[in-house]
Amino acid sequence: MNTQRSPAYGKKDRYLLAIDNGTQSVRALIFDLDGQLIAKSKVNIEPYYSTHPGWAEQDADYLWNALCQACMELWEQIDFPKESIHAVALTTQRASVVNVDQDGVPLRPAIIWLDQRRTEPVDLPAMPLHWQLLFRAIGEQDTVDYFRSQAECNWIFTHQSDLWKKTHKTLLLSGWHTWKLTGRYVDSVAAQVGYQPFDFKRFTWCKPQDWKWHALPTRPEMLPDLVPPGGLLGRITADATRQTGIPEGLPLISAGADKACEVIGSGCLSPDIGSLSYGTTATFNTCNKQYVEAIPHIPPYPAAIPDTYNTEIIIPRGYWMVNWFRKEFGLREEKLAQQRGVEPEVLFDELLKSVPAGSMGLMLQPYWSPGVRVPGPEAKGSIVGFGDVHTRAHIYRAIIEGLGYALREGKERVEARSGVKIRSLRVSGGGSQSDEAMQITADIFGLPAERPHTYETSGLGAAINAAVGAGLYPNHAMAIQRMTHAGDIFRPIEANRKVYQQLYTEVYQKMYDNLSPLYRSIRKITGYPR
Repeated sequence: MNTQRSPAYGKKDRYLLAIDNGTQSVRALIFDLDGQLIAKSKVNIEPYYSTHPGWAEQDADYLWNALCQACMELWEQIDFPKESIHAVALTTQRASVVNVDQDGVPLRPAIIWLDQRRTEPVDLPAMPLHWQLLFRAIGEQDTVDYFRSQAECNWIFTHQSDLWKKTHKTLLLSGWHTWKLTGRYVDSVAAQVGYQPFDFKRFTWCKPQDWKWHALPTRPEMLPDLVPPGGLLGRITADATRQTGIPEGLPLISAGADKACEVIGSGCLSPDIGSLSYGTTATFNTCNKQYVEAIPHIPPYPAAIPDTYNTEIIIPRGYWMVNWFRKEFGLREEKLAQQRGVEPEVLFDELLKSVPAGSMGLMLQPYWSPGVRVPGPEAKGSIVGFGDVHTRAHIYRAIIEGLGYALREGKERVEARSGVKIRSLRVSGGGSQSDEAMQITADIFGLPAERPHTYETSGLGAAINAAVGAGLYPNHAMAIQRMTHAGDIFRPIEANRKVYQQLYTEVYQKMYDNLSPLYRSIRKITGYPR
């Protein structure tokens, strides 16, 4: 690991504050200009509460108070004056929506990205006839219907019309926190992931004639102003200082959503480096100056670098499946870890080690949540190949391997669409802390898998933008070069790579086509998934 300080930029009295509001916690982080984590505070949060099946909501003030608490607890850990902090940047979970009134007060709980409610298109106002005819002609009516049904604003407009009429601004969580910190309705371009009238190709709100204005009830004046990564969102207000302890007047620099920040915090600056995220949602990303749709008509998202795209493949439930396994089948390891005084991950890694590559033929396809295109809306998760030799350890390894297969499939899709071969992998998220999961990833992909020098890659990505915005580095390329470093590197084990190659090409890639008729029958008979 290279921790040598740059003579030009590595002065010890220059620090950066990054605030990361993820799904499970809010973290306040201090980084130096080498990208080393100097101090950290973490406040665990309840991701959501649910008053109806499938709903996921959380009070926006609850999330703001957690942010304030994380900041206040951070100051107890630093031994240098706050004046040494030159800028702050914010990164948050994606696609969580907050509606506020004329005074900036939330009108209802935030709809969290995990929410599964939908509005049937027949319950929404009809789109103009010429758009309907066009979408039918090009075979995209299902895509548009899916977009409209998933949009949170459409649900509020349909089911809480009085509340919608009172809505002054509709914000993402990043925009809500920015409003609380600066008193301005402004947000980062790279935070705009969700069902909004956003033009992903041009990095701005859609032009007036765009079809999205007819698919949603949102009006232009209800949206925040947008600032590219590295730009100034505003300055910390006196009221925010009182609540957070962040110095008044400190610049708040535009960064991006957590996945976008994670990509650059892992050091992924070019399209030949793949960024894997083993988080609640597992993703494969590349950073590209070119607009590349890995799946036709599904746009790449804005990267946490100006005028750059993240071409992304999503496995919606991702490492949620790992947590599901541990909750349902891992009580023995949890209790044994307490008795031994070790982290449960140590014992779960031992489970992985006890099973050979390929899990003795047990194959898992991780389509625990359906998609509009890949997989199709009828998709369900599957495990095939059971025999009397298999134990829960085999199931656990099959989950990790199944995620690896799905992400490799995503990587190959991105390569085919972009024309760029991936030569190395950077792996972030909770799953990256497992050495065994890292080795399985390297073996399935047949590529070196590198764990960045810090676990806090999304926070580091925000700090990189803070450094650029504060003028401490001249551009993102230099900031990424100086602030990201190689951690542990896992190289493919040839014998394992051969096993995975055969299982991937001869079994995994054929599973969906063979099983999808059965998925459709299940959906028809049971109505699940809707």
